[in-house]
Amino acid sequence: MDALLRLIEPADLPHMMALVEAAGWNQTRRDLERFLELAPDTAFAIECDGKLVATAGAVCYERRLAWIGMVLTLPQYRGRGFARRLMERCLESLRALGIEWAKLDATDMGEPLYASLGFETECTIERWFRPPGAKPALWMPETAGEPRDAGAFGADRSRLLAALVPEGWTPLPGGYAMARLGRVAAFFGPMVAPDAATAEQGLAWCLARFGDGPLYWDLLPGNAAAPALAREHGFEPRRTLARMALCLKSGSEPIPCDANRLFAAAGFEYG
Repeated sequence: MDALLRLIEPADLPHMMALVEAAGWNQTRRDLERFLELAPDTAFAIECDGKLVATAGAVCYERRLAWIGMVLTLPQYRGRGFARRLMERCLESLRALGIEWAKLDATDMGEPLYASLGFETECTIERWFRPPGAKPALWMPETAGEPRDAGAFGADRSRLLAALVPEGWTPLPGGYAMARLGRVAAFFGPMVAPDAATAEQGLAWCLARFGDGPLYWDLLPGNAAAPALAREHGFEPRRTLARMALCLKSGSEPIPCDANRLFAAAGFEYG
């Protein structure tokens, strides 16, 4: 049967979850709903043999940056060029929108494909894991409001942060910390903090919520204080991905990132 490339629809969520489960990824159904809410016109799927078999999408942070994620193909349908078709469609849609840069976090399997499309490696990003442990007594109060981090991340991702607020967040002096449930483990991040001592406050808040269960933390090794803090609190490195970038609009200025303030990423699908 011919493979049909189309936009992902809300009715596809059960099939997206099947892709996530086949890959062993951490997204919950709510994570996928949020991804589609943030990328209604830039999330694509391939339908083959009457079912959804591959996906890829991009969340746009205004016109400055788009983050590509959820690049997944069912194992039995790999090797047919579906990921390339989806990536090319994503990039086509981003160029049509006037997006300046595209970035993504690449697995070893995906990195050759992205490199062939012109992406270049900027740095690495690591996923760390903490097994279930003790929950500290400290519980920093959550608050209403709007966390912001454009100065640290390099682009305005306030729509994403607003979408994550209901999952739980806490303000920090000069930043904030967030955490949410995951399919395999709870997820710590994003977090922006001016220094390690402040970041430790955000981590304590997260551990008070989720410390008695498994926990993931995605961090940039360029922030030397983050791995040290992770080890001190029982985390160990699990995976290393390549953070890659592609300029979509000629003459666009590179996007600055203050790694020393970015203590936790938002997830591989968000940056």
